[in-house]
Amino acid sequence: MKPLFIISSPFDTYSGYGARSRDVIKAIIKSDKYTVRLLSQRWGNTPFGFCSNNPEWAFLLDLVIPNVPKQPEVWMQITVPNEFQPVGKYNIGVTAGIETTIVPANFIEGANRMNLLLVSSEHAKRGFVESSFEKMNKQTNQSEGVIKLETPVEVLFEGANLDIYKPTTEPCLIDFDIPESFAYLFVGHWINGDLGEDRKNVGLLIKAFYETFKNKVKKPALILKTSQVGSSYMDRDEILKKIKLIRKTVNASTLPNIYLLHGEFTDEEMNSIYNHSKVKAMVSLTKGEGFGRPLLEFSLSQKPIIATGWSGHTDFLNSEFTSLIGGELKNVHPSAANDFLLQEAQWLSPDHGQIGHYFKDVFENYKKYQVGGKRQAHYSKTNFSWEKMAEKIDELLDSNLPEFPKEVKLKLPSIKKIELPKKEKVNG
Repeated sequence: MKPLFIISSPFDTYSGYGARSRDVIKAIIKSDKYTVRLLSQRWGNTPFGFCSNNPEWAFLLDLVIPNVPKQPEVWMQITVPNEFQPVGKYNIGVTAGIETTIVPANFIEGANRMNLLLVSSEHAKRGFVESSFEKMNKQTNQSEGVIKLETPVEVLFEGANLDIYKPTTEPCLIDFDIPESFAYLFVGHWINGDLGEDRKNVGLLIKAFYETFKNKVKKPALILKTSQVGSSYMDRDEILKKIKLIRKTVNASTLPNIYLLHGEFTDEEMNSIYNHSKVKAMVSLTKGEGFGRPLLEFSLSQKPIIATGWSGHTDFLNSEFTSLIGGELKNVHPSAANDFLLQEAQWLSPDHGQIGHYFKDVFENYKKYQVGGKRQAHYSKTNFSWEKMAEKIDELLDSNLPEFPKEVKLKLPSIKKIELPKKEKVNG
């Protein structure tokens, strides 16, 4: 009998955590060492139905159970650490971690409820290892000790699917056409924060793009594949309003064009966008990433990347092959802070001069950056594939899981039938 391995995760959602969950689950099933069963969990407001809408993942739905039938040998939760609960004989928490320098106290407490913590990057690991908090008694205001990570932590990177993310000359699956021959692409959510303070830094990206190419005769385009909380028309309209507001802050006679791609796309559609002949480079001014999956997947298109040089994505973006922007670590702005992104934590404020330099230089001297794009693609393909991730998780499970007692069926020895002596009839 194989050990029962139950995984609670948002595997059936259209989300980054959903993609991460599917990859991890598939790798564990592939090892063929466990009886895998799944509990489907929500992820914020992201919609369900990914597996039924993508036939190659429909097999996961056959493994879903409504509840935990018995204590499993292994229990895994793929979510934010404050939700971790130990259910199995051995408990594993999987998380992208945090995008800033400080992990919240309830993340540390959640991680300490598990036997093993798996995070997506060295940046996330440092955050867990280096964060500590003094726990105060609310009634007496006396210290009850220090909250720090006690659970072993390992890095399990997110691997790209090389069967999908690769160079291709096939026509783009998304019908969009622009007059410009050169476009920068950004992929990511536009979440809370004032201009220059939202985590993905979409507002600053738009502002810097306008300022860099205003009044120029020859101008590139910027394509934003973004949304706030969903793929509704209302969400799209809110995004367009925000772009127009930033546009009004730029004093210029002419400005470059910005185009919006909005909605849910399949992996194949995303790869076709990455390989579109007019998409020449990806740009991200992100202030912090737990990993930065779109940057990895785009890198396999062999095109140049401009990104900030701090946090999770620097695990796979090689500084020799990509244009990494420096900057200064600053506190999370109140407009972007929440229960997870603490105001006392820091993340990167990118250098504006370097942003403008790379915007212009990649556009004007594109051939110079193409070699780096190809070398980064080879680096990503060699070191950060799904296959490499599957090998890594198999190693981590083998080296950390204990030997579980095996069920042995009790075999009683066969007993011969006892025959009683026959009574003799006595004649009276």
